Amino acid sequence: MSVDICNRDTLVEALPPARKAEQIESDVFGRIGNFETRLARTPGEIDAAQSVRYRVFVDEMKAELPAEAMRRKRDFDAYDDFCDHLLVLDRSIEGDSEDQIVGTYRLLRQEVAMANGGFYSASEFDIDALIARHPDKRFMELGRSCVLPDYRTKRIVELLWQGNWAYALKHGMSAMFGCASFPGIHPEQHALALSFLRHNVAAKDEWAVDALPHLARDMDLMPVEAVNPKRALMALPPLIKGYLRLGAMVGSTAVVDKAFNTTDVLIVLPISSISDRYVNYYGADAGRFAS
Repeated sequence: MSVDICNRDTLVEALPPARKAEQIESDVFGRIGNFETRLARTPGEIDAAQSVRYRVFVDEMKAELPAEAMRRKRDFDAYDDFCDHLLVLDRSIEGDSEDQIVGTYRLLRQEVAMANGGFYSASEFDIDALIARHPDKRFMELGRSCVLPDYRTKRIVELLWQGNWAYALKHGMSAMFGCASFPGIHPEQHALALSFLRHNVAAKDEWAVDALPHLARDMDLMPVEAVNPKRALMALPPLIKGYLRLGAMVGSTAVVDKAFNTTDVLIVLPISSISDRYVNYYGADAGRFAS
């Protein structure tokens, strides 16, 4: 939570030097070469992450944000005040940590969401029904995922997932979910990919989740026999392909987000469903890139 981050930053500054270094190191989730993934520690780092989001969502994807966000050239909303902000930093860039942020995720734990009005995704999808079916589980929401164009590599994706995995383990999470997007506001332009998701990886039974009725858009746009799986996989955005490799499911209907110029689907990923191959790769204790 950024509120906690601010408090933590103040408390860390008051610690003796040895304890201060230990506390700072505890929120570093992984390193590969010059790259590091950890939580934001200061309001300045959160502001820099919002700038990265603006560059990707507005400059690149042509999102239309509220006037104040456009004026400040920052993608921000009320959720930033109580979410945790996962960062990837390129330590080879000269300058402060704010200058080194090249990728980010916004993380929201269930208990924090419930204390602050709910999950962001609930504005598009029936998250409440999903959670109500799992009173014994703890959910976390992944949102606002973005990486600067020059850094969209396997290494950066691995670090982001190292961070997500380590964070989930640290907080005892049972499942992750969040919106993932196709470019543009015309679902029919993604008929092959959306139909593939609907026919092959739709969340069912206790994990089923739909878009809110007044927003729901059909994903079953092609008959199953007309869907070429190989071509469909090639048509999926890289982030969605990454989720599927981990073992994720997808909600059964989509939502058009005109402000962000996207067509959104809901990703649902129970921790127990994460492929053993990836658990072994990152480490059951998230230790793969921790040193």
